[in-house]
Amino acid sequence: MRKTSIEMERIVSEEIKNQNEDIIENNENNENKGETFCYLCHRPSSLVNNMIHLPNNISICSDCLQKSFDMFNNGSMGAGTIPPMNGMPGIEFINLTNPFGGMPEEMQERHRVKTKKKTHEEVPALDIQKLPAPHIIKGRLDEYVMGQDQAKKVISVGVYNHYKRIAAMEEQEKAKETGDTNQMDWDVEIEKSNMLMLGPTGSGKTFLVQTLARILQVPLAITDATALTEAGYIGDDVESVISKLLANADNDVERAERGIVYIDEIDKLAKKENANQRDVSGESVQQALLKLLEGADIEVPVGATSKNAMVPMTTVNTRHILFICGGAFPGLENVIKRRLTKHGHIGFESQLKDDLDKDENILSKVETEDIRSYGLIPEFIGRLPIVFALQQMDEKLLVKVLKEPKNAIVKQYKKLFAMDGVKLDFDEDALLEIAHRAVEKKTGARALRSILEETMLDIMYQIPKDDMIGHVTITQDYVKGVGGPRIEVRD
Repeated sequence: MRKTSIEMERIVSEEIKNQNEDIIENNENNENKGETFCYLCHRPSSLVNNMIHLPNNISICSDCLQKSFDMFNNGSMGAGTIPPMNGMPGIEFINLTNPFGGMPEEMQERHRVKTKKKTHEEVPALDIQKLPAPHIIKGRLDEYVMGQDQAKKVISVGVYNHYKRIAAMEEQEKAKETGDTNQMDWDVEIEKSNMLMLGPTGSGKTFLVQTLARILQVPLAITDATALTEAGYIGDDVESVISKLLANADNDVERAERGIVYIDEIDKLAKKENANQRDVSGESVQQALLKLLEGADIEVPVGATSKNAMVPMTTVNTRHILFICGGAFPGLENVIKRRLTKHGHIGFESQLKDDLDKDENILSKVETEDIRSYGLIPEFIGRLPIVFALQQMDEKLLVKVLKEPKNAIVKQYKKLFAMDGVKLDFDEDALLEIAHRAVEKKTGARALRSILEETMLDIMYQIPKDDMIGHVTITQDYVKGVGGPRIEVRD
């Protein structure tokens, strides 16, 4: 036993010597490939004195290796007493009795976090000169999102100021390091511009945020508030949204810390009326989200959605992450109406109430006191200073959604038909009928694709088997199901 331990020490000593000779090259490779983690304690290579790389992608830090030697030398652990571990859930890739039973390369890659570069090679500070101005951001949004001009203007200004805030804080930190105190006004600290977006189902809330993230080329994580629960209960804890953001940033912490998190269905977290019932997915989740919205260091697993002993951890600071919360807030219209009629002049309440009942965009008159009355706690609302609403989509706007955006649904179908050598057109009445049916479903733009899929099924089935079809025009009667499309044969 003693001989075996001495032999192992000799082999490892040679390995350490070889690694020390190549330490500069290894450091460069680590910056490109990302950190490795100790199999036993799961600490990253940046936090240990030395990392020993063994066959089959196994890495063990020098501290854990020394402890292992001590156990062997003291006789408290024998090779014959190590139980086979390949049957244990979650660690089936480890077999301590087999020196070649390491973690597969693809699994190690998934759990690798990109290292933070040295000070002289840090990610460049955000360049305000290259940050698109609000009118440019809105112009890009106009190419994909129809209508909602006020909402696009608000979100464009909000996100522009958010990244200016990051640039200002980075400039301030740089001035502190260099001692150049004349560069910044130390008394002025720009607060975060997190947003609360209201809008009925199908008004384009999620699509607006997705398009914004593509324009800015920043990572985006989307989560449903109804899936979040208080820590310790079944469901996703609030920190899981940061795990998703890190994964979408390709485990790049710096990119994740400048990303966007969108929490949908936030209205479902409104306080329940029954105070005696334990609310694990309402007010308690709002409380848990406060530290994320304000800015905090969050420890999250790398390459996984839940924390466990076999997954390496890393820290993400949420100070520069933009949080956008959205929800339909059904019934909020009544809260707004009560407030407005309460403040109306005596004798005009009836007329005012009738006018408000006819106002389809009453959500645009929302104030923070309305949201508080709805059930969101004041502390949570206070961390979402920008509040704006999207309009209900009418038939005219839905027709624009069908045909005008760069990736419009009608354009997608035209491309599919063109791949079969067939030209596709839609009568204007046909598009109006599709929009009318979408309004009846009360799901807004979300219903457009399902209606078109149902409408186009038969003709898309027919075209590939009929080489004579050269031009198809979708008519209103065809959409209604009482007629067929106009078909022209090839010349």
